[in-house]
Amino acid sequence: MVENKPSGSSDSGLEHFGYKESLARSIGSFGSFAAGVSYISILTGTFQLFYFGFGTAGPAYLWSWPMVLVGQLAVALCFMELSAKYPIAGSVYNWSKLLGSRIVGWSSGWLMLTASIVTLSAVVLALQLNLPRLWSGFQVVGNGSGPYDFATNAVVLGTVLIVFTTVVNALGVRLMAMINSAGVFIELIAACLIAIFLAFNIRRGPAIFFSTGGYPGGTGFGYLSAFLVASLASGYVMYGFDTASSLGEETHEPRRTAPRAILRAILASFVIGGAILVFAILAAPDLKDPKIGASDGGLQYIVEQVMWGPLGKIFLVCIVVAVTVCSLAVHTAAIRLAFAMARDNALPFGERLARVNTETRAPIVPAVVIGVIAELILVLNIGQPKIFTVLTSIAVIMIYLAYLMVTLPMLRKRLAGEWPPADLASGGYFTMGRWGLAVNVVAVLWGLSMAINLAWPREAVYGTPWYNTWGAFVYIGVILGVGLLWYALRGARHIGTLASHTREP
Repeated sequence: MVENKPSGSSDSGLEHFGYKESLARSIGSFGSFAAGVSYISILTGTFQLFYFGFGTAGPAYLWSWPMVLVGQLAVALCFMELSAKYPIAGSVYNWSKLLGSRIVGWSSGWLMLTASIVTLSAVVLALQLNLPRLWSGFQVVGNGSGPYDFATNAVVLGTVLIVFTTVVNALGVRLMAMINSAGVFIELIAACLIAIFLAFNIRRGPAIFFSTGGYPGGTGFGYLSAFLVASLASGYVMYGFDTASSLGEETHEPRRTAPRAILRAILASFVIGGAILVFAILAAPDLKDPKIGASDGGLQYIVEQVMWGPLGKIFLVCIVVAVTVCSLAVHTAAIRLAFAMARDNALPFGERLARVNTETRAPIVPAVVIGVIAELILVLNIGQPKIFTVLTSIAVIMIYLAYLMVTLPMLRKRLAGEWPPADLASGGYFTMGRWGLAVNVVAVLWGLSMAINLAWPREAVYGTPWYNTWGAFVYIGVILGVGLLWYALRGARHIGTLASHTREP
């Protein structure tokens, strides 16, 4: 593998696409790393989903954590090569367009964009799990005992957070990076301290990780059925590392910085998140306590049992910080993707969505539009919480499919001898060298298997009626169908780089 480029290089990779520079370059190496880490969000993801994994397959579900790392690391290594060559806004969209075709690129961008907006709505709801526990005054709707108090208050708190992320993104990437980096620093310190504190309170040995906890799984495949369902808890966490490359047009020395940021983000998340999960199971006072596998208990319940005094409150504050920066990163990534597609006139009202404010050097219109749409989606949580849950789960599938629309065309290029470009290795940028083909094959096989596992119609995951059970096919079919209808009627004839963003010869 190669990764030694002189630091003085000003090569941006934009020239290949014919775009002119319009965004402000103000993100350093830590800011780039923080963007990927905050999207993955160790504290947000692990604390939200531990109960599902443990409650479905017992302590042995934790073997899905390294399994997901291997698959996602293969994807990340492919993305590292691409970011070394093309560190560009809307990374997945532009890469799939370049490696595949215009329709492949547009489809991946459309799936990724809609999934990111739904993900933003889902992440901000996590405030309801923590703020009212810090102070009862955060329960502004009712007292929490009414049938709609919890869901409605979650929407209120989530709306406030979306307004915050919208304003921060509208004020420019420098402010966003400063807040995000500070939040990630706090999150990483807190996550490490939680892992250490749990490690000093272990009650059992590692043999527990070979225990199924009495969860035999479904019929036909025994425990494997339960394990595959539980693995979704890990698969839902370890993605979003491509955010570092999507901010490439705003990063100093992006062809050197972005690949490193991607690798560091996924490895840091795996190590620290894994340490929390391992030591939480080893330190839990009673693994047979049903609250550990319940949505109102889970990892929070274990940590609160083990911690003493004010540490529980401090822990909740850190979770709120993690949710905030995760929401900020998801919103930022969605904005860059919308901007990237809009400057190709690949979205309705492309000229307006691609407009960059002359003072903040940021695309303000996409920030506002995405914020408004995310808030409208939030309203579903009040009257149709099950549909909202299904949509947020399906959003993860759409992101995995978008990743697959990069790795699969990339593999085809490799087999045809068209990747990697010769100037990557000769320029000293990151490449996988002779390992590239094997890693790319793993990335494609992983993407296919995970997409099938995520989409498999299970009532235990998606519930009923049938359109929720088969939601991966129904909802993704509707979302992709509506998008392709626009593409067929208008997009295919009008897509092309806007004059306002075309690079001068």
